[in-house]
Amino acid sequence: MKTEYSEKANNEEIRARFDLDVARFSNLESGQQTTIDAPLTMELCTSAAKYLSPDAKELLDIGCGAGNYTLKMLSKIPNLNCTLNDLSLPMLEKANERVSVATNGKVTLIQDDMRNLDLPEHHFDIVLAAATFHHLRTDADWELVFTKIYRALKPGGSIWISDLITHDSEQVNQLFQDKYRQYLETLGGQEYAQKVFDYIAYEDSPRSLNYQLDLLAKVGFKHIEILHKNSCFAAFGGMKIKNE
Repeated sequence: MKTEYSEKANNEEIRARFDLDVARFSNLESGQQTTIDAPLTMELCTSAAKYLSPDAKELLDIGCGAGNYTLKMLSKIPNLNCTLNDLSLPMLEKANERVSVATNGKVTLIQDDMRNLDLPEHHFDIVLAAATFHHLRTDADWELVFTKIYRALKPGGSIWISDLITHDSEQVNQLFQDKYRQYLETLGGQEYAQKVFDYIAYEDSPRSLNYQLDLLAKVGFKHIEILHKNSCFAAFGGMKIKNE
């Protein structure tokens, strides 16, 4: 029986597209052009991580792309040990090239689907996940990944997420999709906007901010914060309290 995700892109198709898109994801100043407020959310996520864990040693970047978030984090807390995960090998290679010269810490590469990550418990001070969770499909996928992250964080550690989101109300969702289309049209016109909407429809399955905040709480996070929301994008995270 088909599920609602049966017509979505599979991992190989997603990996193949990102393999060819390394240059676009290597701009530290602008982040990802199609993401509203990308530079701001990168700044907020990495700043929140620094304020919570100024003496951090271990960083995990899930769906690291070409390494922008890790580089921004290293500009705030130098010489972290950096574990970089991505589905695309060319992305990982570019991230490794850029990150390795920016830290004296150890750089570990993991090319794999985030659902397959085998992470050590109570190991990471900071987990970053930018524009990646929207590739998760089922509720079980989402809960699996969030649970793995919670277990992998040290007490006092935190995860910071910047991602495409949807909305629980159909009408509000349509409002922000219309707003997003208008934004994309300012970048490249109607044809460009439609191209972005088409690949979102085929590749992505984002969840609402409410869904993800509830899931953070469900897997164990007690302190949860929203850093920023604009249209179909949000930056938010959870902190694992120290006595857990």
